[in-house]
Amino acid sequence: MARKRSVNDLTVDELRQLLIDRRRAERSARLEAYRKTGRIIAVEPEPQAPSLSSLRSETTTDGEPVADERPKPRRGFMNSLLVLVEVAAVIGLVVILLNGMNVLRDLNQQVSSALQQPTLTPTPMIMAVVLPSGHLPPTGSDVVQPNEAEIPEHLRPIAASLAALPTPTSSPEHAQRIQIPVIDVDAPIVQGDLDEQLKKGVGQHIGSANPGQNGNMVLSAHNDVYGQIFRHLDKLVPGDEVVVYTNQKSYVYIVEQTQIVGPLDVEVMASTADPIVTLISCYPFMVDTQRIVVTAKLKN
Repeated sequence: MARKRSVNDLTVDELRQLLIDRRRAERSARLEAYRKTGRIIAVEPEPQAPSLSSLRSETTTDGEPVADERPKPRRGFMNSLLVLVEVAAVIGLVVILLNGMNVLRDLNQQVSSALQQPTLTPTPMIMAVVLPSGHLPPTGSDVVQPNEAEIPEHLRPIAASLAALPTPTSSPEHAQRIQIPVIDVDAPIVQGDLDEQLKKGVGQHIGSANPGQNGNMVLSAHNDVYGQIFRHLDKLVPGDEVVVYTNQKSYVYIVEQTQIVGPLDVEVMASTADPIVTLISCYPFMVDTQRIVVTAKLKN
């Protein structure tokens, strides 16, 4: 038979449970007495006895009750309203960001347009005012008088400044010799096409392309003085060959056309995308009021 335990042997939880059971028994006895005497009253449903675990959680170690920290349920309407406000705020932020990006893009385009410089039309470099090899008709000697009347008065300062340009030293890439078999031409080529250079042979215009290069190589010589090198340019026909030599290589050009132009038609000296040679001389023979221009293109 189990020994009966004394009060001092019970734990605090057991004493608390014993006290709760005793109060429940006393309450049940009173209710039973009320029923027997007919004094029945409406009372609240008897609460369930709390378990020891709930008692431990609701009280501290000192026996003091603690506050219930369980979150209270939110009201559904307020919760939905707050969600809608948050969604609206996010949408508004996205709209603001997109609008800001559009504004920034437009601003960048405006700044770029303001900084963009207008496209300039390239102006051809002035290489000559009058075509080379011009002079007055000879009077029986090799003394040549320049024909200044060919140059308009307002362009004469420009012509003088171009004539004062220094003559470059010949290099291996420069033209050195020209041969035109069908008219028996075989002459040296020098740099420059003023009167002093044309006394020595065929002159290569300063700044024009070198043999074999893309561009317009301009060569000129007299037709009635200083050896009459280009005396028979008018006899050349399309298909004839013009051979130009450097110190390293020879280049064959094929005649394409011949034309008669005025002394101021310097556009025949303009640069070209293809490698060509332009031969220029005074014309007609012993009159020299115009120019004969022969154009030949590099073979292959």
